[in-house]
Amino acid sequence: MLSGWSATGQTAQQHVFAGRTGVGIEWLVLGGAAFFAGFVDAMVGGGGLIQVPALFSVMPGSVPATLLGTNKLASIWGTMVAAQNYLRTVRIRPALLLSGALAAFVCSFFGAWLVTIVPPTYLRKALPFILGAVAVYTFVKKDLGVTDKPRFAGRQEIWLAAAVAAVIGFYDGFFGPGTGSFFVFCFVRFFGYDFLRASAVSKVLNVATNASALLLFGVSGHVIWALGALMAVCQVGGSLLGSRLAIRHGSGFVRKIFLLVVVCLIIKTSYDAFFR
Repeated sequence: MLSGWSATGQTAQQHVFAGRTGVGIEWLVLGGAAFFAGFVDAMVGGGGLIQVPALFSVMPGSVPATLLGTNKLASIWGTMVAAQNYLRTVRIRPALLLSGALAAFVCSFFGAWLVTIVPPTYLRKALPFILGAVAVYTFVKKDLGVTDKPRFAGRQEIWLAAAVAAVIGFYDGFFGPGTGSFFVFCFVRFFGYDFLRASAVSKVLNVATNASALLLFGVSGHVIWALGALMAVCQVGGSLLGSRLAIRHGSGFVRKIFLLVVVCLIIKTSYDAFFR
């Protein structure tokens, strides 16, 4: 989300570093948050639930767009490592990943541009209810995502994956919270994937949406590159651990983590929408 941009990237950077010298305890705290975010995000998404609030809490006087850009820099590296880890084990058609990634990239960029014009006020209030429906459905359907039974094949699967990626990619650029979890849910519910395969696809598509947003933030000067690099290293460590844990324990384990993360997202988004 790009609301709160300053007039220039240089101004944003100066605002961030005002009164700060070197790498202090704040950066160490953010590194820890990035590790935990990478760990959770590698399994079911939702890492932004940890990393973004940490950035805003530790650096409350900073330009929001700069913190969001820094978040994307850290996230994309963790997501890429998790995707690579999954793809070594889970077989997914390259054409599906390519079409989905392209659609996600383009639509995420458009969503990020649109939010500079139209604030996502109504979506913010609707999100807790959407996530609530996802949580209830997943909880009630005990066998959802436990076994891998793809419903589509060939070009139909490719085009449908691109359509899902376009919609969620646009959402990620326009608003963002829970993007990875929405990807996972859609590929489990509508495509018949198990949670492990859905998580693998989610990571690849999330790389595309993160790259799109990072491009927009980067060219506008809204990235703290040194801090983002530190957090990226920590994200990679968490992503390696999280993805390996998911692969080792399988879809049943990932399903439980998914429900836990969605419940946390409901609490966080409800607070943001109605009590902040």
